[in-house]
Amino acid sequence: MALAAAPGGLYALRMAVTDTADARLVPVPAAPAGQEPCLITVQPHAGACGAVIGGVDLRSDLDDDVVAEIRRALLDHGVIFFRDQSLTPRQQVAFSRRFGPYSPVPFIEPVADHPEVIAVVREPSERQGFAFGGLWHSDFSFLAEPPTGSILHAIEVPPYGADTIWANQYLALSTLSPGLRATLRGLRGVHSAVNAYSPKMQGIHDQFVGMTVRTSTDAERTQVHPVVRVHAETGKEVLFVNAQYTVGLDGWWPHEAKPLLDHLARHSTQESFTCRWQWRAGDVAFWDNRCVQHMALADVSGHRRYMHRTTVAGEAPIAAPTV
Repeated sequence: MALAAAPGGLYALRMAVTDTADARLVPVPAAPAGQEPCLITVQPHAGACGAVIGGVDLRSDLDDDVVAEIRRALLDHGVIFFRDQSLTPRQQVAFSRRFGPYSPVPFIEPVADHPEVIAVVREPSERQGFAFGGLWHSDFSFLAEPPTGSILHAIEVPPYGADTIWANQYLALSTLSPGLRATLRGLRGVHSAVNAYSPKMQGIHDQFVGMTVRTSTDAERTQVHPVVRVHAETGKEVLFVNAQYTVGLDGWWPHEAKPLLDHLARHSTQESFTCRWQWRAGDVAFWDNRCVQHMALADVSGHRRYMHRTTVAGEAPIAAPTV
């Protein structure tokens, strides 16, 4: 499936015939919690989240048991990294589909002949002090069913800088006071792409010369999600708001919601909750949008940064119980 502009709106879908049509479609469940991996290696990357996975070639047709251990590592660490991979778009799609069906990517033109892949690009000529994905966010939380995960493959990277940072939202929730946690469990956040992909933002996206982003009034739509969700696989409660897409609280006046959302944005992305990845060509990062936020840094110009991203479909967030 791929996104197409249509009279019905930017969210309308069209069928696409591609060379990825024969890729596997059945996601593989995670290995049991607490089970030590025996087919891959898992090395923690930071104290808060993140792990480096070894002993696997993502180009190969992976056994289900290997996929199950990778998925367990993702659930345990929030974001996982693979070094020295060299994936074609088709191979990246095949790997992505082992974890779930494709999640359509709104507003962003896909790679030619590969509608499930987008290119995340910063060209050497770009001098703006911000990057695509340069604000803390959970990918497309404004959708009714936000993505489960995102997979980013580094093809060309600068010799330094342009890192990506992730923040653990289990920790963000668990370190709040009991009183505030209880309050948040009864709230619903209003999510929207208005401050990212509405027409007022087209001038910003035009500065990304290596990408085609088509803003639309569709971005002004809103979607309500629980502020505290239950992770569909781990069963743990997790904070689910972000500075980019959470624009309000359902039933609250804007001037009431803003101070609380601003506090949560600062709290949830503090350094002690994060891990930072220094990219090398061939790296692959796979993160769980249900329990981490992320942002890209724009601290280097004059060098090209070219990556391919695929997105795994998710489910409507389930609210945590209020008692």
